[in-house]
Amino acid sequence: VGNRDDSNLYINMKLKAAAEIGISANHIKLPNTATEADVLKCIASLNADPAVHGFIVQLPLDSNKPINTEKITNAVAPEKDVDGLSSINAGKLSRGDLGDCFIPCTPKGCMELIRQTGVQVAGKRAVVIGRSKIVGAPMHDLLLWNNATVTTCHSKTSTLAEEVGKADILVVAAGRAEMVKGEWIKPGAIVIDCGINHVPDSTKASGKRVVGDVAYSSAKEKASFITPVPGGVGPMTVAMLMQSTVESAQRFLEKFQPGKWTIQYSQLTLQMPVPSDIEISKACMPKPIEQVAKEIGLFPDEVELYGQTKAKVQLSVLKRLQNQPDGKYVVVTGITPTPLGEGKSTTTVGLVQALGAHLHQNVFACVRQPSQGPTFGIKGGAAGGGYCQVVPMEEFNLHLTGDIHAITAANNLVAAAIDARIFHELTQSDQALYNRLVPSVSGVRKFSDIQIRRLQKLGINKTDPMALTKEEVNAFVRLDIDPGTITWQRVLDTNDRFLRKITIGQSVTEKGFTRTAQFDITVSSEIMAVLALADGLDDMKKRFGRMVVASSKKGQPVTADDLGVTGALAVLMKDAVKPNLMQTLEGTPVFVHAGPFANIAHGNSSVLADKIALKLVGKDGFVVTEAGFGADIGMEKFFNIKCRYSGLRPHVVVLVATVRALKMHGGGPAVTAGVPLPKEYTEENLQLVAKGCSNLKKQIQNARLFGVPVVVAVNAFKTDTKAELALVVQHAKEAGAFDAVECTHWAEGGKGALALAQAVQRASQAPSNFRFLYDVELPVVDKIRLIAQQVYGARDIELLPEAQEKVALYTKQGFGNLPICMAKTHLSLSHDPEQKGAPTGFVLPIRDIRASVGAGFLYPLVGTMSTMPGLPTRPCFYDIDLDSVSGEVNGLF
Repeated sequence: VGNRDDSNLYINMKLKAAAEIGISANHIKLPNTATEADVLKCIASLNADPAVHGFIVQLPLDSNKPINTEKITNAVAPEKDVDGLSSINAGKLSRGDLGDCFIPCTPKGCMELIRQTGVQVAGKRAVVIGRSKIVGAPMHDLLLWNNATVTTCHSKTSTLAEEVGKADILVVAAGRAEMVKGEWIKPGAIVIDCGINHVPDSTKASGKRVVGDVAYSSAKEKASFITPVPGGVGPMTVAMLMQSTVESAQRFLEKFQPGKWTIQYSQLTLQMPVPSDIEISKACMPKPIEQVAKEIGLFPDEVELYGQTKAKVQLSVLKRLQNQPDGKYVVVTGITPTPLGEGKSTTTVGLVQALGAHLHQNVFACVRQPSQGPTFGIKGGAAGGGYCQVVPMEEFNLHLTGDIHAITAANNLVAAAIDARIFHELTQSDQALYNRLVPSVSGVRKFSDIQIRRLQKLGINKTDPMALTKEEVNAFVRLDIDPGTITWQRVLDTNDRFLRKITIGQSVTEKGFTRTAQFDITVSSEIMAVLALADGLDDMKKRFGRMVVASSKKGQPVTADDLGVTGALAVLMKDAVKPNLMQTLEGTPVFVHAGPFANIAHGNSSVLADKIALKLVGKDGFVVTEAGFGADIGMEKFFNIKCRYSGLRPHVVVLVATVRALKMHGGGPAVTAGVPLPKEYTEENLQLVAKGCSNLKKQIQNARLFGVPVVVAVNAFKTDTKAELALVVQHAKEAGAFDAVECTHWAEGGKGALALAQAVQRASQAPSNFRFLYDVELPVVDKIRLIAQQVYGARDIELLPEAQEKVALYTKQGFGNLPICMAKTHLSLSHDPEQKGAPTGFVLPIRDIRASVGAGFLYPLVGTMSTMPGLPTRPCFYDIDLDSVSGEVNGLF
């Protein structure tokens, strides 16, 4: 800290010595304006960096701000404190733990000088003059634990000459020029002089010379060995610093397993019957999220804490780990589900708990953030279940770190900008609009950066607002939005069916400008899809700018950049772009980030979470990410959209199946959440299971279309019989699955998914010849047909008139080469939720096509569906409450 000449001199000596012996040494220079917090932050970063084996804080700290030196030296991690100045190292030295601490370099150097004389220290009488923490006090301890009889003297010692005369070994570190006289010294004594003092000397060009604490010329006549000043203890101190650094590196390598995390797993206390999810979550004591971050190799300045159990992770991790090889990439999907769900999230968590806590692999789960709508509406939560949960589940399900609220704010800013722009263009002249869009501030008019981009888009290469012609002003100020083409809707994160269709602009202040609009649920916003697919802040901004919100009356796309809101959207989303770190019940790390709808969008967690996780786990680790709904939806979009944009290539598909879902696909009666299951699902029925396996076989075939090995996880329920489970395993293997295993993780945690984890490990070593289903350059209709025929089993597709118009429009506007994101029911391979099993021969109706240009896909609408779910008769919020005394959440599933 600062720029003291003497400190720079000492540091340069150390850097030179390090270079001579091959130690990579760096000088981190903080300005003399650095605060205590600045220094502590720097130390925390070095403590966390495994590439740094030792570091020192050069004293004194030359800052014009108050800094507590003791606090600073104690902030250095003991295992990297090669100067040996922390209280922990000093304490170990004082109690004789010499093999488990770092010794301050000057005392260590003194001992090395004594050792090189050949004189044995044991049994000798030693005197140390000085009691500083840096030399005197540790020198006393060092001599004592090397079996000398030690006396410490200091400025208050009245019989100093007498004590010096008894010393076989004399170490002087008093800081007073030539205070120890030669006549005091016992004949034959070893004298170590640690002093550096300047005294006047007219014979020197500088007018002064350096002397020690001992009168050298007289003392050398009495001593058997004596260190000169300069050139004695100083160089040896530097040498000891180098030696301690090498020792630190050796200790690190003895404990270090390349790429292996040192992680503390949480022990489960299993109960039967299995308690409710919230009871299990509350009984768990999660590790502090700071500890989780440290265990997986994150640095303190890469983690932003949100309380004790969740944190955001900085994107700078990707740059730091850019040369680290990626781990194995596993996607969890499922067969076509029932309304009850088949346990994909539970299986995802169970698999990572098995890989981590039981097989001791570096492993990360990457899951979506749940919407408040389903949490309060029909599901009650999405944190997994039983003994396979992300915890705390109430934090996971309620708000988390506010990402969805940021999306709501950003989305509605765009919606407000659209209607405001239409209103202002309807009520103002070109010049009035121009004067307001490019106002004069202190007599100066200037285009903003986003306005310069609009001018360039229009082919106007001017930067002076006064230089535009009337025609150019008209083109600049008039977006000329056709209200009938607006595709951007308002959103909120609540299931409110009465906002599915609304009329806006009814206030008299809007001067008769009204139109029909709607509210969607926040997770269906294109901003959510952008968040999930962006690979960084800059990419997110560019995608925001490309988002098409409507067309002009001439048929040209109108973008968020045209509206001027791109920068504002980035500001609202600057924190949301960082993945959220949590943990499972067994203490393995989880990224919870982004939550796009699995029908209107691609239904996968963020690219950024997956990329950071793959770097953190290293080449032998695993990242398990979950795709929404069945394999025909979430997995297909994971491959064709997410993998296309991320550049990541998966190693294994885990396909989740349940006996009860297969019975439904085999012709079993309908099931409803909250209603007791019909007897067909609670009694053994091998015929129904065998017939329903047609859906399982089709979804295995769908996964193999992409060239990736498939492991089937048969999620067992207590009503399943051994014969039924064995039948599913048999059919899965016959259909081409790499393996199929029974799983009991819901009731047993990671232990119940051990067989699945081992199968995934084996499958990750098998050849994976990943390929996309289609080339994006194909015509839009051909891409839709390929998905319908090869993934769903349709005979053909039928484009209704509105969809045909959109194909022509988007192709004309230059969006025809985007991937396809089919929006259809998740309850059937077809468009009809009542058609179970593996239907064939049907024609898939495409009623409309929409464009998410910023996110980067077209989404055909198959059949009828709403992006604003409604509340059921008895929503989940009936059961949710807050204990006003403890503050605990009760009633979540």
